[in-house]
Amino acid sequence: MSDQFSANIIKLLPNLKRFAISLCRRPDLADDLVQSAVERAFRSQSSYDPGTRLEPWLFRILRNQWIDVARRNQTRGVEVDAETALDLPAVDGVRDIEARLMLGKTNAALQNLPEEQREVMILICLQEMTYKEAADILEIPTGTVMSRLARGRLALAEKLGINQ
Repeated sequence: MSDQFSANIIKLLPNLKRFAISLCRRPDLADDLVQSAVERAFRSQSSYDPGTRLEPWLFRILRNQWIDVARRNQTRGVEVDAETALDLPAVDGVRDIEARLMLGKTNAALQNLPEEQREVMILICLQEMTYKEAADILEIPTGTVMSRLARGRLALAEKLGINQ
């Protein structure tokens, strides 16, 4: 199981990194989160049920790592994060530019959602998790996932000026 377990974790590293960035909003901290989550996964390998999907199990470990980091940071005092700028190269073509601008606006609007809505939106819409998987990762009922997702979608549409 160890070789297959390792191979499966390696395949999921990009997804873990995206989720980590969405949580902490800092690529450097995201790398640290992913590394510590993977280390914890290997230490806890015996508690993983091979009959279930590995991705939700890893996402839950990563989220718990983030919660631990956030709690530690609260005792350190206030830290100011430098905003990470999207590196958008110049592109010819009106459609490409409009698409990049909309993507930037959408990302900014997503980052400004309340954390509980943002987490659900990322897990369901970007990571393509099921409602049940997201509920398990976030340790909340499935109905709560659905209501947070609905509120998040409405808030995102409002922030983007999309009529409903």
